[in-house]
Amino acid sequence: MDIHAKLSNLGLTLPPPPKPVAAYAPAVTSGDLIFVSGQLPLCDGKLTASGPVPSAANLHQAQAAAMQCALNALAIVDAELGGDWTRFEAAVRMAVYVASDKDFTDQSVVADGASELLVKLLGEAGRHARAAVGVASLPKGAAVELELLVRVRAAMAS
Repeated sequence: MDIHAKLSNLGLTLPPPPKPVAAYAPAVTSGDLIFVSGQLPLCDGKLTASGPVPSAANLHQAQAAAMQCALNALAIVDAELGGDWTRFEAAVRMAVYVASDKDFTDQSVVADGASELLVKLLGEAGRHARAAVGVASLPKGAAVELELLVRVRAAMAS
């Protein structure tokens, strides 16, 4: 799988893997699973959307932020795989947290910004179980945060 070519066809690139914003690892690999820590919609070190949805970030901005979170998560997966996407098997589960105004109930629509990107890039291997949850606030004032769990084949011994 040439994820970089697929990204390029969509006019996208993987960013450098984001550095943790607190005391945690960006990802932990356990057996055939990579658990990617919560990713904020950071681009060049700045949030692409902040505050609650829809009063501070509108629905379109929040969907784009979810997509940015997914790109950041994929950049971390890329680093964990050493760039070897032939080892990638499937996206397993995604959790999307949306800083939400009290009456906002379209968290699943926000999360679609990330889910649809994974399917465009990875085909059926990008389909995943998902939770989309409304929360009062997120780290750094972000509008969206995303966690990702993927399954991979073990690295070949050298």
